Amino acid sequence: MINFILNDLNISTDLPPTIVLLDFIRKEKMLTGTKEGCREGDCGACTVLLGELVKGTVKYKSVNSCLMPLGDASGKHVVTVEGINQKELSPVQATMVDEGGTQCGFCTPGFVVSMTGYFLNCSNLNTDDAIESLGGNICRCTGYGGIKRAASDSISIFENGKSDNGNHLENLISLKFIPDYFRGIKKRLEKISTNHKSVEKKSNVIISGGTDLYVQRWESLVGSKGNLISQNKKLSGISRIGKQINIGSAATIEEIKTSKLLQKYFPKWNNYLDLFGSLPIRNRATIGGNIVNASPIGDMVNILLALNSTVHLKDGKKKRSILLKNFYKGYKSLDKKKNEIVDKITFLTPSKNSLFNFEKISKRTYLDIASVNSSVYAESKSGKISNIHISAGGVAPIPLYLNNTCNYLKNKTIDTETIRNAAEISLKEISPISDARGSAEYKSLLLRQLFYAHFIKLFPQLVDPEKLL
Repeated sequence: MINFILNDLNISTDLPPTIVLLDFIRKEKMLTGTKEGCREGDCGACTVLLGELVKGTVKYKSVNSCLMPLGDASGKHVVTVEGINQKELSPVQATMVDEGGTQCGFCTPGFVVSMTGYFLNCSNLNTDDAIESLGGNICRCTGYGGIKRAASDSISIFENGKSDNGNHLENLISLKFIPDYFRGIKKRLEKISTNHKSVEKKSNVIISGGTDLYVQRWESLVGSKGNLISQNKKLSGISRIGKQINIGSAATIEEIKTSKLLQKYFPKWNNYLDLFGSLPIRNRATIGGNIVNASPIGDMVNILLALNSTVHLKDGKKKRSILLKNFYKGYKSLDKKKNEIVDKITFLTPSKNSLFNFEKISKRTYLDIASVNSSVYAESKSGKISNIHISAGGVAPIPLYLNNTCNYLKNKTIDTETIRNAAEISLKEISPISDARGSAEYKSLLLRQLFYAHFIKLFPQLVDPEKLL
């Protein structure tokens, strides 16, 4: 049985865990405020909140219910727009009306749910962060001006009306941002979690975040005995052991993005991962899924290649490790046995004299897949490279490690001529094709420019941009 709370209702169901949460909400419970739009996680009309007990408190995150298996709701609190509704409009709903933030209304529930989730998660409120929390929601009517004003107005209502008791949840309830029943969710989840058993089953289909799998083949997954691994705590977590960083395969991209440990070693980490999908997608997408998806333009894999990462695989008690750069054998072909799953990904902590950079070109800056991406990790002393790893995406059938280019640059003194020569070597390692994201010639040019950008940014005193052109 799958046990969870849907709004204020305790749910216990024996439906297949692989059916889509959106379909359960709309078809089984007839809660039609949650809309079916793109069914690909792009539009946000299906957004719900997912509440989970974390260290004794309930933490909420926005997710796309169209890409989430029902089984992953087990032991959690699912909130739809109906679960926010009260006798009167909440401040978020009222400001959306007052500021003209809704027109046809199809997308409005998703915006309301996402914005309410922002208030639940953040006690230090500001308009920029509120608007950023709506990045996974698309409106085709209003032009967003009214929605932005509604976000700002809602923050003003909260700040002007909150008490100084320090209890954020009680302030939200007293100001009618959320209904009273939220007050008792923590205790109710504790009771559910006590009796909650994993819904994992032995299956040929392993499902983690589902943000790609449920786009490509959701119909074939419905009713299948999928192995849901995202709730496996043994596969989660981000830690450092000695000189090694360990990331569990079920760690989400948002958890990786906000990791204080990774931000410590990579000052621009947040900026890089801001380019990786919308917040609801990052809240579900996992690093393990990103790796085995084997997309030639995967952003996270691109970074991991440049960190010379190792993939750790397991099948029951059998375990083995392989360098990520050797994991990809061809297009969507992996050095992975049938029953193996990714246990974790590891890489060495960056040295004190190391530098890192990630570059991505896409048709839109945000919420878009790369045309070409590239990462570099370099260790140097007195202008001489002692160790370097460079990756390139979108220019080969696999996420590519530029082996020949790295070998050329090792023990070289950094100057404009060296970088120009290295760029030429990199172009001989790639095999781009012409497709919707650009011609093969265009992608080659992009990689060359991104390659130059790495060294111009990391070694501005040693590389003359004008002489590279």
